Amino acid sequence: MTGPAAAAPGTETGPDTGTVSGANTGRANPHRGEAFLRIAGQDYVLRPSFGALVAAEEELGPLFALVERAGGGQLALADLAGLFWHCLSDPGPLARADVEQAIVTLGLSGCAAPLRIILGQILRGAG
Repeated sequence: MTGPAAAAPGTETGPDTGTVSGANTGRANPHRGEAFLRIAGQDYVLRPSFGALVAAEEELGPLFALVERAGGGQLALADLAGLFWHCLSDPGPLARADVEQAIVTLGLSGCAAPLRIILGQILRGAG
């Protein structure tokens, strides 16, 4: 990749957080709480839409409790994988196992930036 999207996976690279190529073409908008996650060598947009958050809540329990677990260092890998999976704006051919493998590949430090953006969106909203 060249240009702004060449930054480390899961990091912000400027006002639009870079360009995404492939199945999930578009730009992550940090003002909408969107972030990138590198999965199988490609950046995908995580978009915490209302529908995505409802689906995550159905699986993971109340979002406020999820935020509290994260703040207390008690967020489980299954919580992280579930939240990222439901927030994928267009998973295309990906399976949930691909998201889980991305978490293992990136490590917790590589997942921190997109998690922080999504949790911030949950807490603050868009406006």
